[in-house]
Amino acid sequence: MKIVRQTQKVVRLEQHRWFGYHPKWLAKSTCEQLINELADAVQWPESHIHMFGRRIAEPRRSAWFGDPHCSYTYSGQLRQPQAWRTELFQLKILLESELNHNFNSVLVNCYRDGQDYMGWHRDNEKELGQNPLIASISLGASRRFLLRERRGEQQFEFLLGSGDLLVMRAESQEICEHSLPKMRALQQARINLTFRQIKQS
Repeated sequence: MKIVRQTQKVVRLEQHRWFGYHPKWLAKSTCEQLINELADAVQWPESHIHMFGRRIAEPRRSAWFGDPHCSYTYSGQLRQPQAWRTELFQLKILLESELNHNFNSVLVNCYRDGQDYMGWHRDNEKELGQNPLIASISLGASRRFLLRERRGEQQFEFLLGSGDLLVMRAESQEICEHSLPKMRALQQARINLTFRQIKQS
């Protein structure tokens, strides 16, 4: 498929200089095509996570893609990568050119409606190395995205829309936690693509 990037605009988050926000980074037509292809073709295994000492159903669907060596462990489960899909690999190449950074994997999360969510967390697993750069693309329904300082009281919120790109740089995972809270009235789905670099041990 043809990936169409729509804008060069970057919104600086002055409160959090480790984050870069690129609204409508992908064209609407590209977003719609990606949603249709991923929703129909990706295998969304139902999985469980460990939270507060309990094993619970993951409150979203997720799939892991990447280079063959890119196994990834989080929330007590080991994920082996599925082979790159063409459209995901095309996005990887585009992001590498845009950000001057190499990626070898992507976590695809599907939030089926506003009941699915992501709790407060940091992307600080050992496989990501120190100070990882993570590129996050949103597709579909707009969702609230929250940031909070780990050693302060400041919290920041904004709305991630379809085609938006959020880049979490350098020490962002050390300084902040982030979450995607429930939006109970929302009926539409959102797909989120977070491109990462897994370090070989």
